[in-house]
Formats: sequence, C-alpha cells, structure tokens
Amino acid sequence: MAAIVVVFDFDRTLIDGDSDSWVVTEMGLSDLFHQLRSTFPWNSLMDRMMKELHSRGETADDIAECLKKTPVHPRIAAAIKAAHAFGCDLRILSDANQFFIEKILEYHDLLGCFSKIYTNPTFVDEEGRLRIFPYHDSTLSPHGCSLCPSNLCKGQVLNNIQASAPESERQNFIYLGDGSGDYCPTLKLGDKDYVMPRKNYPLWNCIFSDRAFVKAEVREWSNGEELEGILLHLINRISSERSIL
Repeated sequence: MAAIVVVFDFDRTLIDGDSDSWVVTEMGLSDLFHQLRSTFPWNSLMDRMMKELHSRGETADDIAECLKKTPVHPRIAAAIKAAHAFGCDLRILSDANQFFIEKILEYHDLLGCFSKIYTNPTFVDEEGRLRIFPYHDSTLSPHGCSLCPSNLCKGQVLNNIQASAPESERQNFIYLGDGSGDYCPTLKLGDKDYVMPRKNYPLWNCIFSDRAFVKAEVREWSNGEELEGILLHLINRISSERSIL
C-alpha cells in the first residue's frame, strides 16, 4: 500500500475549467440549460442534458469526441505522471461524472495513473443515451452532511479511503481542490496531511475564513506551474520525513 495518497478534485483543479459546462457550451445546450437551471438539482440537470443530446441524434461517441477537446494544463499532466512514477496512490474525488472524467483522462494518457475515481456514476442505456446518476442515492440513505450537496459527500468518501488502510500503515494525504464541496474532506485531514486549495476559489475562502478548523498544512496554488512545483515538493518532503522515522 502506497505511503502517500494524492486526492484530486477534477473540475477547476485537474482541468482548468468545468467538464459539465464544457459539454453544455460546445454541444449547443446553453439556452436549455439556463432555462431549466432552477428546476433541477445539478446532477439531474446534467442527466436531462444528455436526454436532450440523445433526442437530437447525438451519441455517446459524439460526447466523447467533444470531451477530447477539453484542455489539460501540460504541467498538471506532468505532475500527475511524476507522482504516479514516484509510487504515490493517485485518486480522483469529483462531483463531475464517470464518463466525462474517464474520457478526458484517457485522451490525455492519464487514466492509468489513477487507482480509483469516486464520482457520479454513468452508463449508456439500451437506447444509446448516456445516463448520469448521483453518487449517493438520497432516497435510500441520505448522507446527512450539511456541508455537501445531497448527491455526494466528499468527506464521507475520504473517511472511507482513510479507513481502508491498515492501522499499522500510516498514510499521508495530499488533497487538491477548489470548490466549497472540497471543504468537508479538508476537515477530515490530520496534521500530517496537506491540502492544496486553488487561491481565491471557494475552498480557499472557506479555509481562510477560519483557519483554526483545518488541521492539515495549507499550500495554495493558482496555476498549473504552481500546482506541479508544490505537489512534487510535498511528495519529496513527505518521503524524506518518512525515511528518517
């Protein structure tokens, strides 16, 4: 089991933009999206957008082609590959969805770097329509976290990741994120862990509105070059510290 676990949010962290917004804009759904925005939870709204694309004759392959154009900063791609080569356990914890994330990572030759992706599940149904579902089914077992949307409590997922390691094998976590949904898992990190919030984004604002709630060491970043430099520095630092224990 890897000693260092690196957990990435996806939208506005691993990629600079938002994968949902990319598909909505690039595939001509903006008008309908804004008409329906106030009537659906985000997750259900994206499922509705996939229904619209299907009704227009757009296939899952067409959506995949659109996703291939999503840019990934070359320094972030390099950082991911370097962390993976170093032996870190890389995971994604995102409120995007499985299909979008996997197609983008696959195209940029990054999918194999990640041991696990925790996100809203997807499948292509018998009619060929891409379906998007919530990670947590709130009708069965609401997660009960007031900090998170009903479809995904990232803190609960991070707790499960932490609990999966044997007690005899202490792991260090590095968590990278940008949104308010990344605050809950940040609160689950210990004083030997690190959180890397994107500067001037909601997670950064949450952390610095009352720094006392966060036990992990905070290292902010603004762009791909900074993310790469800070992440690889932290990995080397943790490795050095562990080697002298």
